[in-house]
Amino acid sequence: MSVHPAVSTAAVCQAARRLGAASATGTPCPPVRDLIGAADVAAAYAVQRLLAEERLGAGGVAVGRKIGLTNPAVQRQLGVERPDFGTLFADMECAEDAPVPMDRLLQPKVEAEIAFVLARDLGDDEIDVEVARAAVGHAVAALEIVDSRIADWDITFGDTVADNASSGLYVLGATARALEDVEPVDVEMTMRVNGTTASTGEGRACLGDPLAALAWLASTARDLGEPLRAGEVVLSGALGPMVAVRAGDEVEADVTGLGSVRAVFGGAVR
Repeated sequence: MSVHPAVSTAAVCQAARRLGAASATGTPCPPVRDLIGAADVAAAYAVQRLLAEERLGAGGVAVGRKIGLTNPAVQRQLGVERPDFGTLFADMECAEDAPVPMDRLLQPKVEAEIAFVLARDLGDDEIDVEVARAAVGHAVAALEIVDSRIADWDITFGDTVADNASSGLYVLGATARALEDVEPVDVEMTMRVNGTTASTGEGRACLGDPLAALAWLASTARDLGEPLRAGEVVLSGALGPMVAVRAGDEVEADVTGLGSVRAVFGGAVR
């Protein structure tokens, strides 16, 4: 585990323990920037990797990645200004026809996205939008249920990266489309909560083009020695502002060319 010289391995481990305890107990914790800094990229990803390795060691199965902080509206909401990424695990996916388990969440918010499912590896030396496009098997509408182990969402870039990019759960829509049939940059999104429009957006709000977000992730992951592989699911980033949700809420998002995706939130937040 390589850490910036200014941040000790002990501090990285302490940050991981703090976040891990918050996840295990359902009690949000203070930010970890007092341990790893607010903007030390290497230290933040070191915490994230440590937590991911612990999850894998406990039997977790990694199935993809999520890109966060791609939308200016979300960046303004959280006070950050550059994208990040985290790991998706198999037990994070929720079916449309089953209640989202609120007892697994602390402070959930939801955002609508395009999910890409890769048909080939993305480990080339030069990865641009067209290389990324060629690697996509199909795209679907998705709802990402973001969450934070950090109390009151009081996060900086370092806090959210360490916390697996503030990941929670996700739901994939049933309509799969090849990119010959839909242009991600041109899609329009409307998300409703209990029938009332709560968020709107478009493809170009996601880092200028959701495929540009995918290319950024592929290049970054490759440079970190963890290239994207065929079969992985990639949540490409919010198309519009995220919205807080509560038990009993029904959320549905329409994404032009990709149909709709729906989630019903059941039970109580733990």
